[in-house]
Amino acid sequence: MQTHSLYAAVDLGSNSFRLEIGQMDAGQLRRVEYIKETVRQGNGLDKERNLSEDAMARGWECLARFGERIAGFQPHQVRAVATQTLREARNREVFLTKAKKILGFPIEVIAGREEARLIYLGVSHLLPQSDERRLVVDIGGRSTEMILGQHEMANTLESYRVGSVAWSMKYFPDGLWTPQAFKAAEIGAMAVLDEAHALFNCQHWNKCYGSSGTVGAVSDVLTQAGWPEGLITREGLSWLKDRLLKAQKLENMRLEGVKEDRKPVIGGGLAVLQAVFDLLQIDEMHAAQGALRHGALYDLIDRESPQDVRASMVDWLAERFGTDAQQAERVSRTAQELLQAMIVSESNVPHSERQRHLQKLHWACQLHETGMRISHSDYHKHGAYILDNTDLPGFTLDELHRLSQLVLGHRGKLRKLETKLEDTRFVQQLMALRLAVILCHARREPDLSGLHIQCNAVQRTVSLQMDSNWAELWPQTAHLLREEKNAWQKTEWVLQVAVS
Repeated sequence: MQTHSLYAAVDLGSNSFRLEIGQMDAGQLRRVEYIKETVRQGNGLDKERNLSEDAMARGWECLARFGERIAGFQPHQVRAVATQTLREARNREVFLTKAKKILGFPIEVIAGREEARLIYLGVSHLLPQSDERRLVVDIGGRSTEMILGQHEMANTLESYRVGSVAWSMKYFPDGLWTPQAFKAAEIGAMAVLDEAHALFNCQHWNKCYGSSGTVGAVSDVLTQAGWPEGLITREGLSWLKDRLLKAQKLENMRLEGVKEDRKPVIGGGLAVLQAVFDLLQIDEMHAAQGALRHGALYDLIDRESPQDVRASMVDWLAERFGTDAQQAERVSRTAQELLQAMIVSESNVPHSERQRHLQKLHWACQLHETGMRISHSDYHKHGAYILDNTDLPGFTLDELHRLSQLVLGHRGKLRKLETKLEDTRFVQQLMALRLAVILCHARREPDLSGLHIQCNAVQRTVSLQMDSNWAELWPQTAHLLREEKNAWQKTEWVLQVAVS
């Protein structure tokens, strides 16, 4: 089969890593291959929230196998996402730096609400068309996501730090199932999930679905025991808990349908699921086929269309903070023209990659004045803070931080940036944005006819030539451009500005 027609999603979960390969067929994804490996990275976080060497090694070994399977795929065909364990891990960059090389593709650490959005996207695409108001619950290894939605639109999204791995480690550390441990685990889960009652109680939905992980495991056990297929009820949960209490410990458990990788964490997962049922007054939950990985695949495909959710979210954020839309568009047109001129000589850059960089530069231009309502003098700092501390559906944490660094660095000194100026494309985006802001400083359409810009990425040099007539016609702008070269003097890059 030709790989160009395939798409792949890699889900780096707290309990398992999953690889889903699909092919679009009549508007739907048809599964080509599915691989799941139990990695249990969630067990490898210590008290300081650092991943152990063993946990990282297990992850790398799994990703090496996944990487071999998707070798030959193009970047736009693959999306790898990491969830709660790597959100928490303080040393995640140590793991990710090597993991990306092993897999051969970028790995995105996504925020909890973005995880919830992708879960709902995956679940809704694999459900029959219906007008029902849905509650979707996904109990993972270290987090639980809840979503209210209708059709394919998620309306309310939340993520809570409670899950099957974390709760099994905390309340059943010796693998012993006792009434006291279950009671403590359920109370602890309800304490974390308490605020979910107002948002997700039964008045807000008609039907409840559970996705992946714990829900799938409990559903499989109940089906094997004779309960209706794919249905979890209060009676079923009570029966399952009674079986675990009678077994007392993992070694004594005799249950059909429980996979080996799920046995060590079923106690914690069951306690969290019981707490969700009690808190949200759920009588029955239907096991859904869709999951995070399916949502990642559909979102990957959507990014190739004009309906990219990230563009809508940038529009929303810019409108919410009252940015000057005309100035943002003016700066964007100018910056994109400069960036294209800088990379025009790089024949090895695919068209799709250029378009992605231009799109992200456009978003930075739209948001570069986001902090203006807070402070006129330091608005770039406030704009960067907003981007670093907001959940924008569609964006990964790394994408938002990169945007925040562009916004932070679009004016003033460059040493304040956390991002090292080693990424050529980031530097080109940043320089294009800074120059565009200067050229549009009078808030009118700039005259670019007398400007010529070139970039030598190998020598890390950008040359900006001004025609003498242009410099005389726009003396203030010419002065600001000459000043701009000083800002780059203490970096690895050189900006040359000259009049010809």
